[in-house]
Amino acid sequence: MGIRVLLVDDEANFVETLSKRLVLRRLEVVTAASADEALDVLDREPIDVVVLDVRMPGISGIEATRMIRKKHPAVEVILLTGHASLEASMEGMTMGAFDYLLKPVSIDELLFKIEDADRRRSLRQKAAVPASTDTPGESG
Repeated sequence: MGIRVLLVDDEANFVETLSKRLVLRRLEVVTAASADEALDVLDREPIDVVVLDVRMPGISGIEATRMIRKKHPAVEVILLTGHASLEASMEGMTMGAFDYLLKPVSIDELLFKIEDADRRRSLRQKAAVPASTDTPGESG
């Protein structure tokens, strides 16, 4: 099974194009047009990495990052931003985002970041699993 990615952006054409390109690279992609919709998806489906636009109507990408990290701490968030909201992306990093990328984003650069974020997610999950308390050779 591939990395499960949630793409969140209010620009429908951007999401559709990016989704197709990521699916061709063997990622499982779910899309959302708003932060509210993304939060609903996260409550229903297992997602590994969220790729989230910073500037959207309603809940901003920065606020959504804070909410995702609080409610779904195992999910990594990558922020997408235009030059005008670079400062906001830095704020997103303090909220717990894995990284940020500037639009327009290269598909190869985004794929690399998604894979990197998924590796970090996987390592954190493994570190959170307590070691077995059984001692070899003992039986109950």
